[in-house]
Amino acid sequence: MKKSFSILTVITLLIFSNLYLNSCGTREDTVSCFPTNPINVSLNLNLPAYYNLNQVGGWVYINEQQSGTRGLIVVRASDTTFKIYDRNAPHICPDNNTTLEVQDNIRILCPKDNAQWILLTGQPTAVANVPPKTYLYNYDPGNKLLNIYY
Repeated sequence: MKKSFSILTVITLLIFSNLYLNSCGTREDTVSCFPTNPINVSLNLNLPAYYNLNQVGGWVYINEQQSGTRGLIVVRASDTTFKIYDRNAPHICPDNNTTLEVQDNIRILCPKDNAQWILLTGQPTAVANVPPKTYLYNYDPGNKLLNIYY
């Protein structure tokens, strides 16, 4: 009785550990574990905190309320366009060290596995084969107001 209980316990542990290791192995799995929080942020680019966004290639981290679970990376991609990236890594489920970071003002990096993307376009360049999640925005150039939403 004791031996069969131990074997059953080991088999159960192996099954659950295998399920855990294989979770988020595909894009569909990653999407299913990607946090979905409301995004509703307004930025006044006239304020000193957002001056970097007044030139192409400039970027800032946004960690305000309603900016997702780990915040956003906002990038000025051209004179008229922005890229707004979620800081959760898009190719693996959220975990320790999966918060995206800007590196050398030209790329986005996932510290967990060194996946990389081009900052201005979001195109993957190493490890990952999917771009970071992006959000919609409205920009009023007259008032320099950027509204980000999801």
